[in-house]
Amino acid sequence: MLRILDRYIFREVIQTWLGVTLVLLLILLTNQFARVLGDVAKGRLPKDAVFDVIGLTALQYLTVLIPIGLFLSIMLALGRLYRDSEMPAMLACRVGPGGIYRPITWAMLPLAVAVGWLSMDIGPQALSKIERIGVEARRQADLASIEPGTFARGSDGAVVYAERVLGPGVVENVFLQRRSDNGQVEVVIAERGEQRDSDDPDTRYFVLRNGRRYVGIPGTAEFQVMEFAEHGIPYQLPGAENTESKPRAKPTMALFGSKDSFDIAELHFRIAVPIATIILAILAVPLSRSQPRQGRYGKLAIGLLVFIVYFNLLSAGKTWLESEKLTPLVGLWWVHGLMLGFGLAMIALQNGVHRRIFRSRVV
Repeated sequence: MLRILDRYIFREVIQTWLGVTLVLLLILLTNQFARVLGDVAKGRLPKDAVFDVIGLTALQYLTVLIPIGLFLSIMLALGRLYRDSEMPAMLACRVGPGGIYRPITWAMLPLAVAVGWLSMDIGPQALSKIERIGVEARRQADLASIEPGTFARGSDGAVVYAERVLGPGVVENVFLQRRSDNGQVEVVIAERGEQRDSDDPDTRYFVLRNGRRYVGIPGTAEFQVMEFAEHGIPYQLPGAENTESKPRAKPTMALFGSKDSFDIAELHFRIAVPIATIILAILAVPLSRSQPRQGRYGKLAIGLLVFIVYFNLLSAGKTWLESEKLTPLVGLWWVHGLMLGFGLAMIALQNGVHRRIFRSRVV
């Protein structure tokens, strides 16, 4: 049966975690929404994929937001208890570290499991789906993304200008320029142009009508001039890349047993995130300790600094694994050991363990 005090601390932490995580998520998604709308306006993403991309991005954000949200919520919740002198009253009633960590563990363990699920399974799938949406959008955009009166670069490097856009893939008063591998430049001017599909799904045609074509090498007199009633120019669509070939998008099971240093680094980082969630929760308790009436935000700057140092060390360790400066046996465990040792040392100092050890030796 849960004690009243346990339920009270658990409720304070969870309510604060929900608020902190929701606010951080809304801030990040607002910025992402603006970027996605910009990509839609430029034709890089289809309109009906906006909410899919936002939802998948939110799942990726939660992989980091859940740990930092739990860390900050513990500091804020316990900081309020210290500010209102509730925590000193609990300590005076012989509530030790175990009595504080017990309700925090009930919140920490389910969230660590959720972060592990996001990091190991959902996150890579979300990244792979976002990449596929982007590739498919680039394959579908092309001439449909041309804005009248502006120059646009096609997927094959050609520069296209249209004075007017009559409809999807249909333009008027067209200027086109592209350069071949042998240094020749092709310039085409036409009254009208339209996009057509071909039998090859990776190839389309830009069909121009009533125009003139110039082909030659700049700086020389070797130019060919041709007038045409209709001229079709084939161009290749962006390839449908295998997004799962990237370490961040690979399924976790595919990373096990891999000898590639990038796969090994990615696997260690995915495992590190749920472990970091637990260690951050342990660190938050001694970091939140403050004097009565000091304020619940007094130690927040120090806490944020600890979080930044922790995740920067994880990122640096991942980079060293990729460059094979660290062995897989060491991996990122040294970062966890360092931060856990720091947290245990703070708990020991705050509970006077060093004084008791010193007294026992004196006696």
